[in-house]
Amino acid sequence: MNYFEFYGIPVSFNPDQQLVRQKFYELSKRYHPDFYINESEEKQAEVLELATLNNKAFQLLKDPRQIVSYVLKLTGHLADGEQYTLPQGFLMEMMEVNEALMELEFDADEKKKAELAEQISAIEKTVTDHLQQLAQSYDASAGNDQSEQLKTIKDLYYRMKYIARLKERI
Repeated sequence: MNYFEFYGIPVSFNPDQQLVRQKFYELSKRYHPDFYINESEEKQAEVLELATLNNKAFQLLKDPRQIVSYVLKLTGHLADGEQYTLPQGFLMEMMEVNEALMELEFDADEKKKAELAEQISAIEKTVTDHLQQLAQSYDASAGNDQSEQLKTIKDLYYRMKYIARLKERI
């Protein structure tokens, strides 16, 4: 059972956070192990497993970045260990950023570092904005053919991962 089914909410890149919180508290009460102390060991183990599932669901569904990879995996558009190839144009743009980062490693310049950080943040904002726009469009078109949207969202997801690595290097 996936986390969306567990909470009884539709698969979405932007689940209603108030509803997620409400479901979490409701299920936390229902599956609290202390209420099952006089039950069989099997029932206690089942309740503990459901309580753990509830905690994992809540942690994931409140984190927008985790939701993206989760929905992509759920829909079969993302596989663990996948070797995804980013578009050449994006890689060329990132090559320039990587070269600037290498220069900074040999010649530390705080002004250049700040400018590069700003450039990376601008790229990140563009990708994030596009991702949010597509995610909202995906959510609004529930039930319709969403495979093209998911392919683009996957591409943007990998771009975000790449940008995150660059930000770590700065």
